[in-house]
Amino acid sequence: MAGRAMPEVPLIAADTNVLLDYAQEDETVTDCFSVLRQRLPGSSVLVLPTVLYELEEAAANGRTEELRRAARTAFARLRRPWNFRPVNFIPVGHGIVQRIGQTLREKGLIPADQINDSYLVPEAGLMDVSILLSSDAHLKNIPHAELRLVMDAADVRTPLIASPWKIVHQFFR
Repeated sequence: MAGRAMPEVPLIAADTNVLLDYAQEDETVTDCFSVLRQRLPGSSVLVLPTVLYELEEAAANGRTEELRRAARTAFARLRRPWNFRPVNFIPVGHGIVQRIGQTLREKGLIPADQINDSYLVPEAGLMDVSILLSSDAHLKNIPHAELRLVMDAADVRTPLIASPWKIVHQFFR
C-alpha cells in the first residue's frame, strides 16, 4: 500500500436548526448522525462560528423557553457526548465570508434577510466541509451548479447541502 494516499475523511458541518433538533432528540436528526457515523467513520462534525453565535443568541434570547433550553442543551453537548468540533475562527478572516455571503444574497441564492445563513455557506467552504446539514429550505434548495459558480469564483470549496432527512432516506442506502 506504500505510495497510496489515504482517502480523505469528509468534514461535516451542521446548521443551528439541526443542532437544536438534535438537542431535542429529533428522530430524523438522531438517525442522520448515526448514519453518518456508520458510513463515514472518522469524519468530524464542525460547529462553525455563525452557528456558535446563533446558539448563543438562542440560549440567551430565544423566542420561547423551549428554544432557549434546546440551545443550552446543544452547547452543553457539543464536545461530550456528541464529539463535535466547535470552530470559532476562520483562518482567512471574516472579510471573505462577508463578501461571498453578500454575493449569494445579491444573486438571490439566499434570501436577502438571511444574512447569517449567507455566512454559513462560505464558512463551510473555507473550512473544507464536504457536507453541510441544514433543514432550512432556502439553504438545502440552492441550485448546486449556481452555488458552485459563486464559490469557485472565490476559490472556496462548495459543500453539498443536505437535510438530515435526505441523509437518512436517500444517501448511503
